[in-house]
Amino acid sequence: MLVIRMIPLPCSRIKHRAPAALLQPATSSEMDRGQEPQAAAARGVEVSLRRFDLADVDAMMVWASDPQVAAVCRWEPYESTDPLLAFIRETVLPHPWFRAICVGGEEERPVGAVSVTPTADACRAELGYVLARAHWGKGVATAAVKRVVATVFAEVEGLERVEALVDVRNAASQRVLEKAGFRREAVMRKYCVLKGQVKDMVMYSFISTDSLVE
Repeated sequence: MLVIRMIPLPCSRIKHRAPAALLQPATSSEMDRGQEPQAAAARGVEVSLRRFDLADVDAMMVWASDPQVAAVCRWEPYESTDPLLAFIRETVLPHPWFRAICVGGEEERPVGAVSVTPTADACRAELGYVLARAHWGKGVATAAVKRVVATVFAEVEGLERVEALVDVRNAASQRVLEKAGFRREAVMRKYCVLKGQVKDMVMYSFISTDSLVE
């Protein structure tokens, strides 16, 4: 998906692992490619973020089992819900900031996921997201990322910078980040290996003093 280090499903994340943006178009390849809902309009579609629950495993399976989504991630398509359920229980639920992307309201089934993962530097975290293929190209990813930067700095103590890495060839994911207000900083040459291929990555960032995009 995007670039950004996507949440390990084990998918990508940002750093020296496979970036999320890798996730498919930005999780957006062709994408656009305590439970407090945060809503935003995406081309007339309401997008909200909420915490995951074990009951979301079937919804997550939709994108986790999709070969086209997994193609740009470190993980291979899931074939059953058992390992995915373990992933939710052991990684997603304990994660400090891992949210379900929903369309239509808090109680809707998730159509994707977004995470902000702390790094060794308390001021910096890595963005990751993934979206079910049926929702690519509809503005959902962009709306979700906008909601992230609008809320995460107030929710994560000491956070000053959210960064994301995207495959240089993933133009759609780059557009998602740019439309959400992220700034392109540099091309990281030969930055990581994804499924046997050495990738050049583009570094994007959004800092706490940047202006939010409407």
